[in-house]
Amino acid sequence: MSTALLVPLAALWGAAAGALLPRAAHRFSVPEGEAWRERCPGGHPYRARTGWVGRVRCGRCAPAPSPGAGAMAAATTLVCAALAAATDTRPELAVWLLLAPVGVLLAVVDLRVRRLPDVLTLPLAAAALALLGLVALVPEHAGEWPTSLGGALALGGGYFLLWYVNPGGMGFGDVKLALGAGAVLGWYGWPTVLLGTFAAFLSGAVYGGALVVLRRAGRTTAVPFGPFLLGGALAGLLVGAYAA
Repeated sequence: MSTALLVPLAALWGAAAGALLPRAAHRFSVPEGEAWRERCPGGHPYRARTGWVGRVRCGRCAPAPSPGAGAMAAATTLVCAALAAATDTRPELAVWLLLAPVGVLLAVVDLRVRRLPDVLTLPLAAAALALLGLVALVPEHAGEWPTSLGGALALGGGYFLLWYVNPGGMGFGDVKLALGAGAVLGWYGWPTVLLGTFAAFLSGAVYGGALVVLRRAGRTTAVPFGPFLLGGALAGLLVGAYAA
């Protein structure tokens, strides 16, 4: 398959997957310690089989736009298209496209309520390692599974130390998310892990500094770090895939 066709197909996948995220984002966006939402804004209980995908409002509600639906679909579309352009036809692209919607969902939930659900972060890390292990058996891949595992352990361990030293400055959800980020970054080697980590902290510092300058936050204001961790992982992954 040519790159000219691959990128539009990846974008189409991203648009379709992103359109299914609003309901999950709504249900997961609750404060720490609270149960996931079981009802739509109209008060109707979500169905067991289809209760996690699609519009925020259920089929029994009057049609209404889902908050953030367009932004989530656009973000997932752009991320998938960029990954396809950088990775080309190598088999690991299938893994990136499967994980991308989960990353967008996690970023949205963390921005809304500063929470990274374990039911998303831990399966993300496990899926990344398992799927990349399978890709390592396929010809024409460009990465290495041992460094993927090492990246997960190293980045997860590094974030754990940061959390242990200063629990108020970083949530434990970031530690769990770092396992998955380290796994995908490690696929393309240790320089990619370092690049993704640096990009995450740099973008987070710039954002926090901008909030302080604009007087929208103080020096001790907590900022959700998940979106920056994911953004740094994406930046490192794009560079690593393109250079591989």
